[in-house]
Amino acid sequence: MSGSTDWPLWEVFVRSRRGLSHTHAGSLHAPDAEMALRNARDLYTRRNEGVSIWVVPSASVTASSPDEKDPFFAPAADKPYRHPTFYEIPEGVRHL
Repeated sequence: MSGSTDWPLWEVFVRSRRGLSHTHAGSLHAPDAEMALRNARDLYTRRNEGVSIWVVPSASVTASSPDEKDPFFAPAADKPYRHPTFYEIPEGVRHL
């Protein structure tokens, strides 16, 4: 039998209450998705603080690098029409 370090790594996301977003709770090793879900429930929702759990294989997560922050997000800075300060509110408009 192989050790748990040979099992794939899973990222765990928990939604604590209805209406809230799932947040990253941590990681765990498990042989498959069903076992990852059960282990995540036991590890991250011991005090009934969760209403929903997602488990995602870590290998399936793609993320930007903090080192590439400036070049990766820079294109949005040259598009002022994306910011509400670009528009002028016409006279007479009370609720916009």
